[in-house]
Amino acid sequence: MTELRWGIVGTGGIASAFTTDLLATGHSVAAVGSRTESSADDFASRFGIATAHGSYAELVADPDVDVVYVATPHPSHAADAQLAIAAGKHVLVEKSFTVNEAEARAVQTAAADAGVVVMEAMWTRFLPHMVRVREIIADGTLGDVRTVIADHGQKLPSDPQHRINNRELGGGGLLDLAIYPVSFAVDVLGLPSRILASATMSGTGVDRQTALIFEHEGGRQSMSQSAIDARGPVRAAVIGTDARIEIDSWWYSPTSFSVIASDDSVIERFEQPVVSRGMQYQADEIERLIEAGESSSPILPLEESVAIMGVLDEVRRQIGLSYPGE
Repeated sequence: MTELRWGIVGTGGIASAFTTDLLATGHSVAAVGSRTESSADDFASRFGIATAHGSYAELVADPDVDVVYVATPHPSHAADAQLAIAAGKHVLVEKSFTVNEAEARAVQTAAADAGVVVMEAMWTRFLPHMVRVREIIADGTLGDVRTVIADHGQKLPSDPQHRINNRELGGGGLLDLAIYPVSFAVDVLGLPSRILASATMSGTGVDRQTALIFEHEGGRQSMSQSAIDARGPVRAAVIGTDARIEIDSWWYSPTSFSVIASDDSVIERFEQPVVSRGMQYQADEIERLIEAGESSSPILPLEESVAIMGVLDEVRRQIGLSYPGE
C-alpha cells in the first residue's frame, strides 16, 4: 500500500486522541490546520507534525495531504467536510457525521460528485471486540436476536459555556453520547421502523438525559439511555433466544465481553489488548477503501451514516430540540 498522508482539521481533545493513535500505529500525519496559527503551531509541536496551517482552507489545499480528518464541533462538520471534498481530499468526519440528515445528504452528494471517499468516524464499529460481536451474531450462536440494550451516561462538565452544554455548538447528549448506542442498534438490528424518544432538557436548552426505544424489522427492539450529568454503567447487551452477549463497561471503546447461554453458562469470554486508544482501526478502514478504489465501507456505509442522522432528526423532533439555523 502507498502511505497515505493525513491532515488534521481542528486541534481539540478528539483531534489529539486520534493523532496519538495514528502516530502510535505507524500512520503518517503530514499537517494540521486550525483557525489560528498559534493553535496549529502548538499542536504540530506536540506531535512532531511537519506543517501547521493557520486556516482550514490552507490545510485542505496542502498537496502533501491525501486524507483529512474533521475534528471540529458538530455544526462545522458539513462545511469543513465539503471544504476538503472540494479540494479533492478523502475525508473522515468525526461523529456525529453532521447535525441533521439534510447536511449529511449534501456531504454524501458532494463526495459522489468529486469521486472521493467520505466516512463517519464512528470508531466503535471497527474495534476488535465489535468485529467479534458481529461474527458471533452472524454464526447464529445467539439464536434469533431480539434486543439490544446500551447505556451511555457520563458526568461531563457543568459549565454552561462548555461545548457540551452549548446548543449553538450542537451540545447535549444526543450528538455526543446517544449517537453511540443508536449506531450500535442500527449495526445489529438495522434502521428502526418506529421511534419513541423522551428527554429532560438542561437549563441551557440541550438534552440532559434521553431515553430511546426503537422498533426494528420483525418486532425486534433496542433500548438506550444517555445522560451528560450522571455516570451510568456504560454497558451494553445483545440478547437472543439462545444466548446473549454482555459487553463490559465503556462498551463502545476497547473492552471485553462474555457470551452467555440461556442457562447462564459462559460460552465465550473475549479479551484482546488494543494498542493505544483504538481509533486507528477506522483510519485503517478508510485507507483500505482509498487503496482499493471503493467508495463506501461495508462496516459503516455512508448511506447508513446519513440515515442515522435522519433517525436523530426524528428523536429531536419528538423531544423538541433544534439547533441554530434549522
